[in-house]
Amino acid sequence: MPLSSSDFETQMMDVDGQVLRVGRQRGGGRPLLLFNGIGANIEMLAPFAQRLAGREIVTFDVPGVGHSLLPRFPYRLSTVARLAARVLDRLGHADCDALGVSWGGAAAQQFARSHAPRCRRLVLCATSAGAAMLPAHPRVLRKMLTPRRYMDEAYAREVAGDLYGGDFRSRPDLVAHVLRHVRWQSRLGYYLQLIAVWGWTSAYWLHRLEQPTLVMHGRDDPLVPLANAHLLGALIPRSELRVVDCGHLFLLTRAEESARAIDEFLNQPDASWSF
Repeated sequence: MPLSSSDFETQMMDVDGQVLRVGRQRGGGRPLLLFNGIGANIEMLAPFAQRLAGREIVTFDVPGVGHSLLPRFPYRLSTVARLAARVLDRLGHADCDALGVSWGGAAAQQFARSHAPRCRRLVLCATSAGAAMLPAHPRVLRKMLTPRRYMDEAYAREVAGDLYGGDFRSRPDLVAHVLRHVRWQSRLGYYLQLIAVWGWTSAYWLHRLEQPTLVMHGRDDPLVPLANAHLLGALIPRSELRVVDCGHLFLLTRAEESARAIDEFLNQPDASWSF
């Protein structure tokens, strides 16, 4: 299946001394704030974002990824959440809905907790509660410890099925469609993202989240096993779980289906989620 691209309107923004590359897809209504996966730049989610045409979307390359400058010091997810809030300030948005995928799902959870009044609804895709997660098989985790898949297309094709599951098991050629959106910067930026989530977990405070939450997960996800989605759904009070018949990158390989489900969730009347 072809994965088409759409360009975000981008700008470099100095946010509390950290220079970030911020992307914006203009539209109406409350913005959707996107938190991307590890090593992934703004363009990686563009094929999905264009399926949400008409909706305002805001995202940014985290420090050291894509075209955002490297930070002066290592950071934690609380820093990413704070930067996201400041980006919203600069763009004139009082609140938003938030969506996070994989590593970005952890950042989205932290944003929903640290800046709760600014997060109306939450969408968590292919993610977990952090250190409390059911881990992937060690052979899969070893492949995640290096950003080599972003730098070497032949290697990426070789490991795609093991890492992402779903369509990538039978169609490693899909890797080329994903990699064409990569804006690679440095190994250090990648490792700083790993450090940011080291030891982090949301398991002990997820029961306090008040945001209605859609948990989406691929049925065949070797990187973040499906059991983690069931755990999130059990811990978050106002949540619903939707399982997609694909793998870790279902937002790209099932972009239409995913966008439709997310649109339906975000457009539900708030009264339908009362306790």
